Amino acid sequence: MYPEDRVLVGVINRQRDLLCARDQRWYRVPVAHMPRGGLYVAYVAFFLSGAVFRERSGGVHYYARYTGLELAYRRDLLPDEAAHPRAGEVYYKMQLGDLCEKLPPVLNSARRPVTFILTTWERFSVARQL
Repeated sequence: MYPEDRVLVGVINRQRDLLCARDQRWYRVPVAHMPRGGLYVAYVAFFLSGAVFRERSGGVHYYARYTGLELAYRRDLLPDEAAHPRAGEVYYKMQLGDLCEKLPPVLNSARRPVTFILTTWERFSVARQL
């Protein structure tokens, strides 16, 4: 890990997506929503949002090394959601290394809206608040 390594913080608001990141080692991002420069990163961190995460909601609790990229339709990534309205949209399937816990986590006590954040490892590693 180098201080200048880039980190993309993305949002996970479903337990299923966190399990995909942890167990299958991938994270999906709609091509239309990827921030500029978002593909040139060394790490991907995850902001957990939603009641499903209980006390962990509203913070960055995990990160993983970014290892590769594929393009895929949503229906191919989530075949049991083939009838979803966005099933025909193209997504980046970001390949990941092992999921690591961010200790201490980066919290969002001000409840700012979060979509994607680009930062550096130097800033991410010491951050405590958004």
